[in-house]
Amino acid sequence: MKIGYPCINLGIGCKGDRTFRLKSYSEERLIQTVEGNLDCLTKTLRFNVENNILFFRITSDLVPFASHPICSFNWQEYFKAKLLEIGGFIRENDIRISMHPDQFTLINALDIRVFENSCKELSYHAQVLDLMNLDTSAKIQIHVGGVYRSKKKSMRRFVKRFGVLDDSIKKRLVVENDDLLYSLKDCLRISIQTGVPVLFDVFRHQIHSSGESLKEAFELFTATWKSHDGVPMVDYSSLHALSVAKRKHAESIDTKDFTRFLQNTKPFDFDIMLEIKDKEKSALRAVKTAYKDKRFVYAYQEKRACAPI
Repeated sequence: MKIGYPCINLGIGCKGDRTFRLKSYSEERLIQTVEGNLDCLTKTLRFNVENNILFFRITSDLVPFASHPICSFNWQEYFKAKLLEIGGFIRENDIRISMHPDQFTLINALDIRVFENSCKELSYHAQVLDLMNLDTSAKIQIHVGGVYRSKKKSMRRFVKRFGVLDDSIKKRLVVENDDLLYSLKDCLRISIQTGVPVLFDVFRHQIHSSGESLKEAFELFTATWKSHDGVPMVDYSSLHALSVAKRKHAESIDTKDFTRFLQNTKPFDFDIMLEIKDKEKSALRAVKTAYKDKRFVYAYQEKRACAPI
């Protein structure tokens, strides 16, 4: 079990997801921005390893406009050495990596142009992970997409479109349940037809499910992961205390709720992405909460005998 947080560290003094406006695009601007993002990613990963945070979601904005037609610059070759260096650090320290394209990445879109743009976006994400020389446990997570008046047709369209994706994408793709349209049960149906693993979102399952208990849900989604996929991935959060709509993630981790979650998910092994607003602050508290759990993985073997900082 590894614990992590998504995209940016709020306390280290840099941002790894800097971008700029499309009208300001230039190769010089792109190079400068990506160099800063990669330097910050390196700094973030070092902080994480020092604090036993071994799961991290890399921002989709690492290379701004990478999938946009305006970007004809060969960023893959220009940053190849740096990406490989970062990948070496990731492999050396056994860090789990994921990426999550935005909500406009829709495989099952009715508009074929949206699907084509989504393929370009997914290809960019796959290229980043491939250039880092990461194995297929480094995943790209997406939601199923829209319903477009017919869930059955939309699910069939997802399955058909998945079949024509490039292998570099298919080997990394995982599908995630959401809180409005596609439940765990829906994702499992897609998994049966495509072989794509299901990433389980605990928070969204609490809002939108088919009645499965937490134990039942874990039994179902963990079975979709094969050895080459790595251990299953879980997105975890709890409800924001003041959320009227009951769809807002918590600002900070509720350690009592997290402790119950760890207890209730034994003996399953999985990696936990904390979708919580204060990022590394909650991750540090989660690590401290989980350090006695036998599933928990430390950055350094000698640290297993003691609590993290």
